[in-house]
Amino acid sequence: MAQGQAGFDVPDSWGLTGKVAIVTGGGAAGDGIGNGRASAILLARAGTRVVVVDRDLALAKRTVELIEAGDGGGEALAFQADVTRGSDCAAMVEAALDRFGRLDFLDNNVGIGSRGSVVDESEESWRRLMTVNVDTMFLAAKHAIPAMRRVGGGAIVNVSSISALRPRGLTAYSVSKGAVIALTRAMAVDHGPEGIRVNCVAPGPVYTPMVYQRGMSPASRDQRRKASALGIEGTGWDIGHAVRFLLSDFARYITGHTLVVDGGTTLTAPARDAGGSGG
Repeated sequence: MAQGQAGFDVPDSWGLTGKVAIVTGGGAAGDGIGNGRASAILLARAGTRVVVVDRDLALAKRTVELIEAGDGGGEALAFQADVTRGSDCAAMVEAALDRFGRLDFLDNNVGIGSRGSVVDESEESWRRLMTVNVDTMFLAAKHAIPAMRRVGGGAIVNVSSISALRPRGLTAYSVSKGAVIALTRAMAVDHGPEGIRVNCVAPGPVYTPMVYQRGMSPASRDQRRKASALGIEGTGWDIGHAVRFLLSDFARYITGHTLVVDGGTTLTAPARDAGGSGG
């Protein structure tokens, strides 16, 4: 740490080297760059050892291959888990401790989308959405935090969405992502005294495999791009950079915060979503 003005300590590096992170939802179709895969690769480039968790082990393994093949390589472990189950969350933490001996960071990425009002939504779909989008973050954190306590602290990032801040025809999804923000703020208060920071990233309509695998016309894609105040398209890399920042020492005085990464879409886009969910 370098000394800044008035004696404040200013980080002179990311503070990520030698640390260990779990990234849930760390796979992606083919060589596509989803939010979790981008975060895992960027953390590894900064010297963090990464446990890449996905329900599909092959997708997690591909992320590990991309990490190991990158400039300077990186150390990572692919782990298969269904993070809607507490037992799997406990197992992924144990895998991190067994392989790397510690746990410092958790990046909670798992989520699914939905459309329509409360009248349109089925009870089954509502419950599934809350299980995948909210319960996974609760369960992963529940098992990760005790391991972070052992090393004197850590940091967690939960991925929400701008839909939590500006509902746009995705009611159940908006509610679930709003719950993620509330969970983040409550955890920040609960675990701040233990040296554990908890923050949130709210992506806009970034173009990721989760979005384009469902099918998207060039016109819809361009409409999403134009919805940004910057007039540019967001990608998984944009979310990955935000996650890495919030986990790093540069964010040492930030907790309970929701970082919107949307190119200004919440400032300019219509309330109703016409181009497909993904933010």
